[in-house]
Amino acid sequence: MRARTRFARRTAVVAAVTALGAGLLAGCADDGDDGDSTDTGGGKTKITLGLFGSFGFEEAGLYKEYEKLNPDVDVQQTVIERNENYYPPLLNHLTTNSGLADIQGVEVGNISEIVTTQGDKLMDLSKVKGVNKGDFLDWKWAQATSKSGQTVGLGTDVGPMAICYRKDLFEKAGLPTDREELAKLWAGDWNKLVDVGADYKKKAPKGTTFMDSPGGLLNAVLGSEATRFYDDNGEVIYKTNPKVKAAFDLTAKAAKDGLVGKYTQFQPTWDQAFANDKFAAVSCPPWMLGYIAEKANKDTKGKWDVAKAPVGGNWGGSFLVVPKSGKNAAAAAKLAAWLTAPAQQAKLFGERGSFPSAQAAYSSSEVTSAKNDFFGDAPIGTIFAAAAKDSPVQVIGPKDQIIQQGLTDNGVFLVTKGKSAAEAWETATKTIDNNLEK
Repeated sequence: MRARTRFARRTAVVAAVTALGAGLLAGCADDGDDGDSTDTGGGKTKITLGLFGSFGFEEAGLYKEYEKLNPDVDVQQTVIERNENYYPPLLNHLTTNSGLADIQGVEVGNISEIVTTQGDKLMDLSKVKGVNKGDFLDWKWAQATSKSGQTVGLGTDVGPMAICYRKDLFEKAGLPTDREELAKLWAGDWNKLVDVGADYKKKAPKGTTFMDSPGGLLNAVLGSEATRFYDDNGEVIYKTNPKVKAAFDLTAKAAKDGLVGKYTQFQPTWDQAFANDKFAAVSCPPWMLGYIAEKANKDTKGKWDVAKAPVGGNWGGSFLVVPKSGKNAAAAAKLAAWLTAPAQQAKLFGERGSFPSAQAAYSSSEVTSAKNDFFGDAPIGTIFAAAAKDSPVQVIGPKDQIIQQGLTDNGVFLVTKGKSAAEAWETATKTIDNNLEK
């Protein structure tokens, strides 16, 4: 299971690479000047993957399965735990066309920059045998496709949004506990969700808030907007986009009214709040379920549930790209296509909880029958599949992560510390603009 700060993975992974200066990966494909062998001995072709966080391929047994189907292939991966440590070296290596793995993972928040600035160094994976555009969600395919029509990344997973909530705390606050009844209460409008939060506060169990954090609420609202920080021409518009300001003001009001906790997501205090039953609801993509089950009080198993979000949206997701300069580029493209094919995505969801970006997988038994006992056997497969189909085709900009984090950590969070919405907005925009100029 994967968790992200804004869009960055946070969970523990198989291995972390610390020696970044020496190159992004050991045993990687490069520009062909260092004499690396293309095989591992015995005539096997070595295909390397450079990833961040836990994509789950190895843990789900997909590499071994592929090697069994292709006995002449040896698959090896190297993983850096956090995307903020992984992405800058990846960008540098793509710029110099050296030090690259045969396959590289790219976070959704970075895919626009990769497509627009490095796309000419990557294979057009739409031309690889077995890759079918129709298998993927339209908006996911579009995120990795250039204006010239080249698709340089294949989606691994998506983060369709839902609302995870504590049935027992809702009941104590006099709210409905049935997932479908709740979904009707806030259907179509995030303001309605905040209104439910105001009702929760009236009879809230002592020491609890309705939602976990201002950042979590803002991420969810913005994740349901097609146009956020950039326009179709690549211009930064977050300060003049009324939808961004409306989302910010709604979240700031929720913070001022005490409807969200005074926490920053994925920080130790947030983890402790899960364990100490400090909030009743959290915006949750599929990868969040495992995080909640890990951090929440174990006595709350079965007391959690999952309801449809007010508006379809997405938070997170990744891609696989194949550098043209790799010594095993053709074989790597074949592996990337196989790993992201509907059958493998369905299997990965069943084993690891990564929700498929291939909509063709949504009719598979792994998705249609998926339930989660920690969340009261909620039919998570059907809930998240519907959310994924409802998610808009978002305009993704090269610095989305900087803007998103500025609005949350340096923006709405300040309202929980006594700042006004106007003061928080001013601080956020100044911080963002300074970082964009760097």
